[in-house]
Amino acid sequence: MSKDPAPRSAGQAPALAIDGHVATLTLRRPAVANRLAAADLPVLRAHVDAVNRAEGVLVLLLRAEGRHFCSGFDIADMAASQAEGAGFGDMVDALEDCRAVTVAAVQGGVYGGATDIALACDFRVGSEAAQMFMPAARLGLHFYESGLRRYVERLGLDTAKRLFLTGETLDARAMREIGFLTHLVAPEALDGAVQALVDQLAGMAPLALLGMKRHLNQIARGTLLEGAVREATLRTLASDDLREGQLAWKEKRPARFTGR
Repeated sequence: MSKDPAPRSAGQAPALAIDGHVATLTLRRPAVANRLAAADLPVLRAHVDAVNRAEGVLVLLLRAEGRHFCSGFDIADMAASQAEGAGFGDMVDALEDCRAVTVAAVQGGVYGGATDIALACDFRVGSEAAQMFMPAARLGLHFYESGLRRYVERLGLDTAKRLFLTGETLDARAMREIGFLTHLVAPEALDGAVQALVDQLAGMAPLALLGMKRHLNQIARGTLLEGAVREATLRTLASDDLREGQLAWKEKRPARFTGR
């Protein structure tokens, strides 16, 4: 957690910008390592809701200003993070369930609850300057259920115990080794690597891209409904996008998908 002497409200609320198929959500409190306050939670939820309503958006990029990605929730107001139905975990769950494919650009430190924000994203592109730790046991806080689940699902039980129970600090290479980072690049290459991944994802066929994201997450959670994948597969078989994809493949050109 940040010990920065700057005011607790330093900086601005998280901002959302939408440009074509890509939405960018930016954390804007660099003076306090992008620490989140209670007032930020409904703002973040509203931004995710806005992305869900924007049918043309295929990718949500989560980034942060300054040296650090995020130092988690303000430890001076920890009780506010557990508000029933409107707490920190509910916000992260909404991010995980975002309709769009999500990419976190992790340029530096990611601490506490912010590690769960990153884990909720589909891709986590990290700089070699990144590091992480989970201080819950050190603070005396039992982490919320959905966050524990994400750690176990995405990193495995032994790694989850290592991070939660010891509070160990991991550098960027270790973060890649345990699977926390899906990509690892030099600091000067981070922006380019993130943009390349975002562009690649934004160029995919929407029905297939968004449907497979949703169903992969449901498979991991054990919540996939019987017949859901077959229904989605049949829908793509009858789609204009599949015909366009086949023609573009034959003609050796980029496909022009419409989401129909």
